[in-house]
Amino acid sequence: MKDYLKNTEIIDYQHPEIIKYAKQIESGHQTPIAIAKACFEWVRDEIYHSVDYQMNPVTCRASDVLKYRTGYCFSKSHLLAALLRSNRIPAGFCYQRLSLDDKGAPYSLHGFNAVYLPETGWYRVDARGNKEGINPQFTPPQEQLAYTTNLPEEADFQTILPEPLQIVVEALQARETWDSMLCNLPDIALESANNYGLMIDK
Repeated sequence: MKDYLKNTEIIDYQHPEIIKYAKQIESGHQTPIAIAKACFEWVRDEIYHSVDYQMNPVTCRASDVLKYRTGYCFSKSHLLAALLRSNRIPAGFCYQRLSLDDKGAPYSLHGFNAVYLPETGWYRVDARGNKEGINPQFTPPQEQLAYTTNLPEEADFQTILPEPLQIVVEALQARETWDSMLCNLPDIALESANNYGLMIDK
């Protein structure tokens, strides 16, 4: 479990501002599940999705997501993991492969989190941000993510990784504007998923 509590270059939860906000969010909550829910809802609602709000810059490192209050789904998952880990709650990274228009190609990865809760075990949560037709919630043990997979080339990878995928980090770091990133979203073909340590569950 220690791998899911690490401070890293991207999940830099020892950054002073992350420590500050993690303590503020934790305040008034007594149990890991209550703290985890508060962290989830704060990132979901207070950090604005880059595309929904057409906001720059493209963020990646957790402290930058907090600083600029915006990020793609991947970036928001980095900040949520940092806040959870700062509060001594193990957190990992999950991915789906989704059609961008729900009709087929092109496809893109979608990033979210799993959090370890004492009474539930690993529980997946998606802090992407709510809008019409998208309503992720924190309701363990029932999972309520932002998206479902329906097409043959879509996938819901069940693997919980201790660190973000490098292909995701590189994509975020290579772009400066939300619209440039939108045209260069990271993707992994299903036949290559095992190379990235991802287990497919259709």
